Amino acid sequence: MDLSDIPKIPVGKTAKAAFKWTKTHADGFFDSLSDLMQALIDGFMWVLQSPPPLVVVGLFVVLTYLLQRSWKTAGLVLLGFLYILNQGYWKATTESLTLVLSACVVCMAVGVPIGIAAAHRPRLFSAMRPILDLMQTLPTFVYLIPAIVFFGIGMVPGLIATVIFVLPAPIRLTHLGISSTPKALSEAATAFGATPRQLLWKVELPYAMPQIMAGLNQTIMLSLSMVVIAALVGASGLGVPVVRALNSVNTALGFEAGMVIVVVAIILDRMLRMEGRK
Repeated sequence: MDLSDIPKIPVGKTAKAAFKWTKTHADGFFDSLSDLMQALIDGFMWVLQSPPPLVVVGLFVVLTYLLQRSWKTAGLVLLGFLYILNQGYWKATTESLTLVLSACVVCMAVGVPIGIAAAHRPRLFSAMRPILDLMQTLPTFVYLIPAIVFFGIGMVPGLIATVIFVLPAPIRLTHLGISSTPKALSEAATAFGATPRQLLWKVELPYAMPQIMAGLNQTIMLSLSMVVIAALVGASGLGVPVVRALNSVNTALGFEAGMVIVVVAIILDRMLRMEGRK
């Protein structure tokens, strides 16, 4: 029997039909979601681009010192931003930071509550695990297709594709932090009359905070890794010169933009590194 005679499972056709049905019946929802995401993007863009660059850099340096209590780390952040200004990539950097910060807000706002719910309901997490695995293993370029179908081109589809790819990280790490709370600690709080809400806010969340912060760090790093891919759907930022350099085989441009992305990643990682705090 020829294998070509076996009927093909209509995975692609089913997905296409599902996207078409969703686009037809949920167009209003996607328009509202697009407006909400655009407002979030515009807000971060205004905060980062309205003041003079040195003012924004100063605020990042002060924030780094407040978080890390280390002048060395604050100095490293300052040097990183001065390098970005020297290379002439400030506008592209603020656009990429806008994408990263917007993705962090959405992912943490959605991922932390879902992670808490999954930690308290093992069956829910078991049902979610295949979906989370699919979200993380499906090639990121595939996310661009429904993003374009539902949201067109620009920053919004880039943000949506980034959120889909990044969201499993805060969910998994929040679940890990909450579920690893020592049973003896929870039982002691319950014995002293703590309600489920008090148990969550006063015992589980403080114990899980290092894992939640690790989830935030992973969210930022994974969002930054999507910068170049998001540029393929019209998202502005540091991915644009990388794509332009790839298309024109421009080694100098590609290396410049790539180094700036590396510097931004180092800056954000040092700002949020847990072990540096006292």
